[in-house]
Amino acid sequence: MRIQIRPTLVFGNKNAKDPAVVDLVWLTALLKDIDHGKTLMSACKKMGLSYRNVWQKLNDVELALGFKLMDRVRGHGSQLSEYARYLIQFTEDFDQKTMRLGQSSLSHLEEGFAQFRVRAKKQWRFASSSDPIIQKAVLNIGGFELITAGSGEALERLQNYEVDIAGYHVSDPKSSLIISKQLQKEGMQIFPVMKRVQGLLVAKGNPLNIISPKDLLRPKVRFINRQKGSGTRLLLDTILAKEGIDAQGIRGYENEEFTHTAIATAILAKKADAGMGVKSIALENGLDFIQLKDEIFFLAMNKDLSLNTDFAKLIRKIRVLSSASPGYKSIGLKRQIAGWL
Repeated sequence: MRIQIRPTLVFGNKNAKDPAVVDLVWLTALLKDIDHGKTLMSACKKMGLSYRNVWQKLNDVELALGFKLMDRVRGHGSQLSEYARYLIQFTEDFDQKTMRLGQSSLSHLEEGFAQFRVRAKKQWRFASSSDPIIQKAVLNIGGFELITAGSGEALERLQNYEVDIAGYHVSDPKSSLIISKQLQKEGMQIFPVMKRVQGLLVAKGNPLNIISPKDLLRPKVRFINRQKGSGTRLLLDTILAKEGIDAQGIRGYENEEFTHTAIATAILAKKADAGMGVKSIALENGLDFIQLKDEIFFLAMNKDLSLNTDFAKLIRKIRVLSSASPGYKSIGLKRQIAGWL
């Protein structure tokens, strides 16, 4: 376990039941990336978060503070305001002060936590992108509290020490390298566990003859989407952008579900004609499947926890289940993911 003292902005009066909270370390890291020439989109990919999620969070922060963090200049991207630069300097100064003054106290606290963990029966917190193999593995071995979340949210919770382990999926080596570099910088260990196939789920027999994402633009096709911040939603948006497809032209693009199973259920109930999901869910529910992209599923955790037997059991169980499931392939060797980490 690593413990940090981190500056946090809390918006709202002291009696607010649910005040808005923003981690200044996260915020200033994002601002510095943008200041170093990165676009907001590339900075989001580096953090493994969705563009819309980060954009909304920045807007909320600006609204609460009462001033702009970025000036949007047509043709020149985003430039930091003087207020943003002040926040960056404040956070850097805060980190230096706490590093000098609090190191001995933090070490003492970490030692105390380690002793309590040995004596207590731990229910590990596991935030993971929706996946049936992950759900089966957790159910089979026990000892984990599974929290279904988008890949970006799962990683954010891990980096904020809200959970012990995160499950996320990536569809291209470049994005994977960016995410893994950031996680390793934060002292995390990454384990590739399986490869899976993502694509479009459609009714049995594919009555509307949907063969590619461009067919989603047809007026009669009703689409059901995954929630903002999920890895599957990010994958879809990436595919749409690559093919020059305007998402707003897709009927039902704003309608969201939180799991692959929920997508399949909506199609079976004839509430939608197509949705993104994994191949195994299509097969389980008697749906047709149009393959779009292979991706690799990773588990990330603190290095100190990676040697724990509970985590080793979870990783083995996921690999065993994925090797025996259609649409999946177990991943355990470095040569199988060359260029991804």
